[in-house]
Amino acid sequence: MRSRPTFRSSPRPWRRGAQAALALAALTVTTAPASAASAVPAAPGAHCARQAQIRVPGAEHQQSVCLDELTTAGTVASGHTDPADWAGLTPKDLAVPSGVPGIQIDGYFPDTSTTNTNHGWQHDAQFVIRLPDRWNGGLVVAGTPGNREQYANDRAIADWVLARGYAYAATDKGNTGLAFHRDGKAPGDAIAEWNDRVTQLTRAAGAVVAQRYHRPPARTLATGMSNGGYLVRWQLENHPELYDGGVDWEGTLWRSDGPNLLDFLPKALRAYPVYAAGGEGAERAREELHAAGFPADTEFLWPYHHKVYWDLTQRVYREELDPGFDGATEAGTPYCLPGTPACDADYDYAARPAEVRRAVEKIALTGRIGKPLITLHGTLDTLLPIGRDSDVYARMVREAGRGALHRYYRVEGGTHTDSLVDAFPDRLRPLTPCHRTAFTALEGWLAAGHRPPASGTVPQPVGQDPVSLANMCSLDSAKAVGTAS
Repeated sequence: MRSRPTFRSSPRPWRRGAQAALALAALTVTTAPASAASAVPAAPGAHCARQAQIRVPGAEHQQSVCLDELTTAGTVASGHTDPADWAGLTPKDLAVPSGVPGIQIDGYFPDTSTTNTNHGWQHDAQFVIRLPDRWNGGLVVAGTPGNREQYANDRAIADWVLARGYAYAATDKGNTGLAFHRDGKAPGDAIAEWNDRVTQLTRAAGAVVAQRYHRPPARTLATGMSNGGYLVRWQLENHPELYDGGVDWEGTLWRSDGPNLLDFLPKALRAYPVYAAGGEGAERAREELHAAGFPADTEFLWPYHHKVYWDLTQRVYREELDPGFDGATEAGTPYCLPGTPACDADYDYAARPAEVRRAVEKIALTGRIGKPLITLHGTLDTLLPIGRDSDVYARMVREAGRGALHRYYRVEGGTHTDSLVDAFPDRLRPLTPCHRTAFTALEGWLAAGHRPPASGTVPQPVGQDPVSLANMCSLDSAKAVGTAS
């Protein structure tokens, strides 16, 4: 965990902006009172050097603090993270690295929505940027999963990359919470803003890194899980000039012609109650769930996902992309039975008006990535079934002629949220260590041209203890499959 890869500088389209930011910082130092401590800039490697001179380009508000610990080993106690934001995303046995002093900058960009209440700001487009004293030359940028806020990746991603010496930046995507669909003027606008906010933060964070370390990042990597994985895909398709590569952890697939979650979740909402009731019709309902994409051998996960994920996810995303389906009702009727007026269990994406597909087209993926991408997805994902998501995206990348830039690993026994491993340790394995192995493989691919193992299915290990399983994953054992690129 403590190894820190170092990178040589490479050109960036925002280098000119970074140089301007450095010039502005130098001007600030020159004109400051001679008695001010900030008048003499510290060496780049000094603890929290240049903290007073750092300005986040475009930020409406920022506040910085010098911390002895940037990982959650320290930020939980110091109040510089929010454990509620990352609850449920990692296994309990995941190791917590420590020994990463540096600067944390919290703030927000101009925005009109107010769903994020962190810091009492009541302001969206919040971000966090962390700058370790011992820097490896790289920058990692992440968008958050679900509708969580900017600290959601702190345990799963930030802790580990900071311990490896990366600067780290994350955004709340511009709107948060279950009412995110209220943001924007037209259907699809709220999700489209997520992409814009990641682009905005990547550019700003690159300039901030240049201010702190006197040179821009030599390597910028995008990564994230679920909705955060979708953001990685979108960024590498639409702004490859900003990144050197990315790791997509079970990214959400949006396609105007499907598949997308508005296709398969209504089918689950219709079939599951019949299956759960048992008796006549139960076996046919099971087959309907399998046909909708939910893999065989995931039946033990269906009760939890029906209770927690399927209904809510369908309603809030349908409200964002097709608010007219239920008229004035906001986000539908929870757990309604088929036949109930405007019930999401009866939603038929293919039959909806053309404007619904136009809304999805705003956020749709194409597979036309412009930089190396590694995708990993659990074979037992019961929220975004692998056959309706990453299998399809891998095919899209190949069909777009970008297969040489892609590696795809189907991880046996992985599901959508790693906390479920703690509830079913004999059936599931966490994806967090596989994400870290994939990230390391991407480093080698970019730095030394060491191509990662061929795409394929990573078998579930047998006989590993929970601690080892939560912290170790090998991609070398991946077996080639027809769906991989």
